Amino acid sequence: MQQPRFWYAPRPTLAARLLQPLGALYAAGTARRLARPGYKASVPVVCIGNLTIGGTGKTPTALALLERFAGFHVVTRGYGGRLAGPVQVQPRHLAEEVGDEPLLLAPFAPVWVAKDRAAGVRAAEAAGARAILLDDGFQNPEVVKDLSIVVVDAERGFGNGLCLPAGPLREPVAEGLKRADLLLSIGSDAAQAAFAPPLPARVTHLRGRLEVLPMGMGWAGERVFAFAGIGHPEKFFATLRAEGAEVVRAEALADHQPLSPALLTRMETEAMALGAQLVTTEKDAVRLPAAFRPRVLTLPVRLRLDGWAVLDARLRALGI
Repeated sequence: MQQPRFWYAPRPTLAARLLQPLGALYAAGTARRLARPGYKASVPVVCIGNLTIGGTGKTPTALALLERFAGFHVVTRGYGGRLAGPVQVQPRHLAEEVGDEPLLLAPFAPVWVAKDRAAGVRAAEAAGARAILLDDGFQNPEVVKDLSIVVVDAERGFGNGLCLPAGPLREPVAEGLKRADLLLSIGSDAAQAAFAPPLPARVTHLRGRLEVLPMGMGWAGERVFAFAGIGHPEKFFATLRAEGAEVVRAEALADHQPLSPALLTRMETEAMALGAQLVTTEKDAVRLPAAFRPRVLTLPVRLRLDGWAVLDARLRALGI
């Protein structure tokens, strides 16, 4: 979904204030849901989640953990996929079956798609998981978490501080941070300096940034037609420009939007007319039909974390 601009206004606008009663109802519903008991796994469960919807950097955070620590199995809802699971993601699976994020994570660790998170955790345990990485399950009560990492975009922060639909929050910040162990803000040095939320004593604040993964080619001077169906497409376009690319066309799609042959053919035709190369994100690339994959470049990014020692110690304490 394209997020309303008023969600990130410095203070609540009239539209936000009018929707605030609905936001209070949404927050109350989340609180009631979280009060239910969850399944306690026999292995450590690390949850990566957020307090706002979309575009905070959860997937790069998951990739960073999977590259650094062995033994994880990932359990995820598989947003956008039709399979209820639990099912382990295989190379034959398509994004419309299991979602795009599971396909992106699967080369790094076993990934289980399950609408019922507890069933997914049980399947991973039965398959020999030494630890579970629960992707985007912070507001899901079905599984008990041993360590919860809340990821936030340092530039956008928590928006106007209101819950859906008045703002971008899934739950009030104060309530969410009571259950968190680590707050990971991702962004530039300037954005980090401006982001200083009040934190409970038990929450440690880590900082990181997304960096382009070198791929043996430079982007400087490259004319590109960029498209992205992620939480905040403008961040992707800004990254390309920062790398020196000439973004002659930037098309923001809905988050997880299917990439139909008709849509891709139209964008390819426009790109050819502009003398530009199609380029997209890693997460969008896994949704490309096989025939289009050789014709679209990908800009991969990785998380660079300033506080690995802190996270290492937390995971060692869990036996990971």
